[in-house]
Amino acid sequence: MNKTDLIKKVAAENGLTQKAATAVVNCVFDSIVDSLAAREPVSVFGFGNFSCKHRDARTGRNPATGKAIKIAASNTPVFKAAKVFKEKVN
Repeated sequence: MNKTDLIKKVAAENGLTQKAATAVVNCVFDSIVDSLAAREPVSVFGFGNFSCKHRDARTGRNPATGKAIKIAASNTPVFKAAKVFKEKVN
């Protein structure tokens, strides 16, 4: 399922227009991204938790040349599925 399929499903199951469903789905995704950008975790009961993990700067190797390179510090989004989610998938 991709974003378009999700929008169609939200519209069909809730009696919304395609435009309204698109606004709802985009609002949910944007809210999650904005919270993570502000370093606030997001918990969705029965689905899972989104958080940001900080990765320190480190030295890596260029696989083509073997030369050492510096890798900058970064923040990586992390998702941990809820127990209910895992049980339904399995």
